[in-house]
Amino acid sequence: MRIITSGKNMEVTDALKDTVERKLGKLGKYFQKDTEVQVTLNVEKNRHIIEVTIPFDGVIIRGEECTDDMYTSIDKAVDKLERQINKHKSKLEKRFRGSRMVFENIEANGKEDLDSPKVVRTKRFAMKPMPVEEAILQMELLGHSFFVFSNGDTDEVNVVYRRKDGNYGLIEPMF
Repeated sequence: MRIITSGKNMEVTDALKDTVERKLGKLGKYFQKDTEVQVTLNVEKNRHIIEVTIPFDGVIIRGEECTDDMYTSIDKAVDKLERQINKHKSKLEKRFRGSRMVFENIEANGKEDLDSPKVVRTKRFAMKPMPVEEAILQMELLGHSFFVFSNGDTDEVNVVYRRKDGNYGLIEPMF
């Protein structure tokens, strides 16, 4: 794995960079050597935030942690990523046979596929084109944390969502 570490509102020291590479190196057994891992370390007031993104074969595995100590955040993010990989082993294995992910190193979950989450409800609704601001307003009126809408500017289906920091995010498709 190639680990690309960057800092936001801080300078990434050699000690931090070494710790990130050593800790994330544990995840190297799950991926091929050419897999690129993007790590962003961020400090906002007393919050030390790490964001780890591992894109491969059109899928993104992502972990974000926030504590009052960067080293603790790194440990928690690595644990979260490892749990995600183990949890989704069977789904990933079915989808990516012969891909850049190595499945022999992922332990069996112990649960049968019978316990896996299922789609229990389907909603259908008409989507009228609207600007992003109107979609945010609709989301707030409904009391949801996300809203799927047809973007009037681009004529694409987009998703607007509420972020942990109270701001909003916009997901746009990329073809």
